[in-house]
Amino acid sequence: MPSISTTPQRARGGSPSKRQRAYDYLRARIEGGEFEPEARLLPGEIALELGFSIVPVREAIQRLTAEGIVTLEHNVGARLAAFDSRAYREGMESLAMLDGLAASLAAAHIDETGLAHARSINDELTALLESFDSKQYSALNAKFHETINTFCPNQRVLDLARTEWARFANLRDARHLICVSRAQESVREHTHILELIIAGADAAEIEHASRQHVLATLRWNAPSLS
Repeated sequence: MPSISTTPQRARGGSPSKRQRAYDYLRARIEGGEFEPEARLLPGEIALELGFSIVPVREAIQRLTAEGIVTLEHNVGARLAAFDSRAYREGMESLAMLDGLAASLAAAHIDETGLAHARSINDELTALLESFDSKQYSALNAKFHETINTFCPNQRVLDLARTEWARFANLRDARHLICVSRAQESVREHTHILELIIAGADAAEIEHASRQHVLATLRWNAPSLS
């Protein structure tokens, strides 16, 4: 299978290509939890929404399929990949490694605005604990991590981490695995990660804290996956 580049393809004049724009559009909707688990992706409808021909939409769906976020089924077409416990476990293990590395590399480059934004999102997560909504929590949690990781200077690491987050967003029929008790711990772990970054902690310590933060969710849900 040919490799799929995660680098945005630019049309003449520096604007993203229609294929890239269609991909970004679908990826954002998936990460935002707008699709139900195993929902069908209808290229014709998506093309109409974007005002594109169907070709760049199909190419975007092919890219999502190569990333494991979408599956193609005979006589059905494209749909979001189904949740299963093995995929969840493997995804979380991969995400822990990539997110930890991305955060540790980002720590030396994140600015005050980025830190303030991350703190603000974590405050929103804290407030959400009062009337817990797992879908909204998942979206905000991913946004918190992306706010930090976007400062990662290694584009390859950042692209891989984003791919795992997008795949995880789809696997979150995993949303039913998120509960208030774990969310409370998660918010505290976010605070600890931010404190390490602000204090200028060693990159290895930040990577460890970020990696263990993701793995803690996997350990918490282990009984439900057996």
